[in-house]
Amino acid sequence: MKLVRFGAPGAEKPGLVDTQGQIRDLSAHVRDIDGAALQPASLARLAGLDPASLPLAPAGVRLGAPVARPWNFIAVGLNFSDHAKETNSPIPSEPILFNKLGNCIVGPDDDVMLPRDAQKLDYEVEIAFVVGARARYVSEADAGRHIAGYTICHDVSERHFQVERKGQWMKGKCFETAGPLGPWLVTPDAIDVAALRMWTKVNGETRQDGSTANMIFTCARLLSYISQFMVLEPGDVVTTGTPAGVGLGMKPPVWLKAGDEVRMGIDGLGEQRQKIVPFKL
Repeated sequence: MKLVRFGAPGAEKPGLVDTQGQIRDLSAHVRDIDGAALQPASLARLAGLDPASLPLAPAGVRLGAPVARPWNFIAVGLNFSDHAKETNSPIPSEPILFNKLGNCIVGPDDDVMLPRDAQKLDYEVEIAFVVGARARYVSEADAGRHIAGYTICHDVSERHFQVERKGQWMKGKCFETAGPLGPWLVTPDAIDVAALRMWTKVNGETRQDGSTANMIFTCARLLSYISQFMVLEPGDVVTTGTPAGVGLGMKPPVWLKAGDEVRMGIDGLGEQRQKIVPFKL
């Protein structure tokens, strides 16, 4: 099952994508694609609906992020062996965790705005998982029961804020529009995430071409690990790291600038497209 949220920013409706690729309106069945809708009993009920019985969304409607108002938005650093190599970083022995903020989330095709004083804006295609059942001291073997689905996260990064300005990653990861999600949330029964191709193109040039097979810590391992230190709630988002090919890893580094177009995708999870736009109040 592919779940979506569609409509104008701040007024998105819940929906699903039928087998013909059409968006169907779920408003009569759930308030939103949020923590309540993503719990196992709710997902089972939605999976039992006949998509043909649901109203069609308007053609060409904007897609928002496929999950509403996550309580937590957690990210994992250096979780791909090829990315660690390109940044001359050691392979982590445990996951490196940091926070993004829920209010940096935008839709998959919304503009990404350069933050004020930006100098080194970078792209990162990532697979993210969304929590469906409260996770507290979960074993790796049981982790799958706590995942509602998977989506694409563009973990936009301002490396100057992240590194040069006292080295706090959050400062370069949480600015406005730094977390495009979507287009869909794909439930675990509909996808195997072990070896999915991941790619990014900037102005038509391929920059990243990797695979989830190169993840150091799997999604199940990450959910289990994180749950040893904090409680994950339904609707929480965890984005799990990026493959090689980021701007930072190029020699010399190449940064995004206003007017650039970034496209990225993951097999089975769809594609995103953003335009980089200048900062404005």
